[in-house]
Amino acid sequence: MPRTLQADSLQSTVASILRAAGSQQAEAEQVAANLVMANLSGHDSHGVGMLPRYIDAVAEGGLHPNAAVRINLDIGTMLSLDGQHGYGQVVGVQAMELGIERARRHGSCILTLAHAHHLGRIGHFAEMATSHGLVSMHFVNVLSRPVVAPWGGGDGRFGTNPCCIGIPFAGAEPFVLDYATSRVAQGKMRVAHNKGERVPPGYLIDEKGAPTDDPGVVVVPQGNGLFGALMTFGEHKGYGMALACELLGGALTGGGTWHRPADTSRSVLNGMLTVLIDPERLGTQASFDQEAREFVEWLRRSPPGQGFDAVRIAGEPEREARAARRRDGIWVDDATWGEIVAAGAKVGVAVAA
Repeated sequence: MPRTLQADSLQSTVASILRAAGSQQAEAEQVAANLVMANLSGHDSHGVGMLPRYIDAVAEGGLHPNAAVRINLDIGTMLSLDGQHGYGQVVGVQAMELGIERARRHGSCILTLAHAHHLGRIGHFAEMATSHGLVSMHFVNVLSRPVVAPWGGGDGRFGTNPCCIGIPFAGAEPFVLDYATSRVAQGKMRVAHNKGERVPPGYLIDEKGAPTDDPGVVVVPQGNGLFGALMTFGEHKGYGMALACELLGGALTGGGTWHRPADTSRSVLNGMLTVLIDPERLGTQASFDQEAREFVEWLRRSPPGQGFDAVRIAGEPEREARAARRRDGIWVDDATWGEIVAAGAKVGVAVAA
């Protein structure tokens, strides 16, 4: 049956499986904490449900436990980095720590990160930057089975290619815009499939290119062994942004783009272009703080529309979800829990079924 688990208990379980799969203690705890934080933030698609795939990717050799970021180029305001197929939750943090230090020293930093395994929730990196008073912009591509159809196309040709922007507010929580360029994240379709749910029209096409509301078409092979595909958000506009993320996160970083037939590999590699800006060093800190505050206050004075209780900005739903889920626990559906139990069994960890 579906269950509700407390964050600490769930994190401990995930860390034990990661350790058994080869991660050192610190890495296992860091990856587990990141996955559980995604669940707490309301983004189950990037949470503990990813663990079974990680365990498979380690077994296949596409994910390398205990790898660290490698510096290929460092000229102060520009960094070229290689994640060496390490856990994205680790090498992504290492990359951001380097970039944040450079941006605070020089006022800005442009960094590229190639060959990182699944970076997870990109908003985590924006939150790192905003906690230091920095503006951040992230463009990410995904090297895995292509699950998103191009505008006007009938099958998957690229990944969900997220974009994220973080903006700090003086004395307040930051603006953190973090979204997939697909209509919905692939992981959300996995969650919906595991729950036995259907999805709204306009999200998916099946393996024949026809509209469908069955999330299983992008999760499990269909009768002919083919998969369906996700649609981009905003029609041609989201499609354009997805291509920008592929070109900037993939081609520019040196991590590569997807241009080959799909395979069955369980690894998920990301490339990320990140731009960091220090408003203080730019000389606009005072006016930036004032204008940002006044604009957000102006937004909040709008009367709530039908079906809403207030105007919110990006980042607030996640913070509200964290408070609620820390209090009430994290709900895990039966299929996802079964997959976690099976992942544990693969590496010799017995998890209560």
